[in-house]
Amino acid sequence: MTILDIFKKKKKKIKEKKIEKKKKVEKRKVKVTEKSSEEFAGPKIKEQARKEIKEPIKEKKIVAGRAWRILKSPHVTEKSTDLVKQNQYIFKVWPRANKIEIKKAVEDLYEVNVAGVRVIKVSPKRRRLGKIVGERKGYKKAIVKLKKGQKIEVLPR
Repeated sequence: MTILDIFKKKKKKIKEKKIEKKKKVEKRKVKVTEKSSEEFAGPKIKEQARKEIKEPIKEKKIVAGRAWRILKSPHVTEKSTDLVKQNQYIFKVWPRANKIEIKKAVEDLYEVNVAGVRVIKVSPKRRRLGKIVGERKGYKKAIVKLKKGQKIEVLPR
């Protein structure tokens, strides 16, 4: 029975911690509402203060530090050079990167506005040399379309 008592005590401690956290959050909300009502006098300004309290501020995630991880290299082929005329650029990308991360990385690294991102996963190909069988590496590439009037210089001249 002593083993079961230990588990009961742990559950009680967890419940107590949750209750304490809820109380702290409620105290913070009360303090914020009191401060905002004291600072602002007019009715329009009070409404603005209420909106600020209700709507959390979304911070923009900065990917610039991780852009070099997400974008491996520009994919330079005949097809990619033809797509430059259509304002599209191809990059080899980190295999787990999604479209949003790729878009932010290109915008931060090259300081351009991205209109759209398309992602292609190139599967590994089997290769043989006599009896020896191997595979060529697969990779993920992204076709990034920029807004009109913007350019990226992939290969410096």
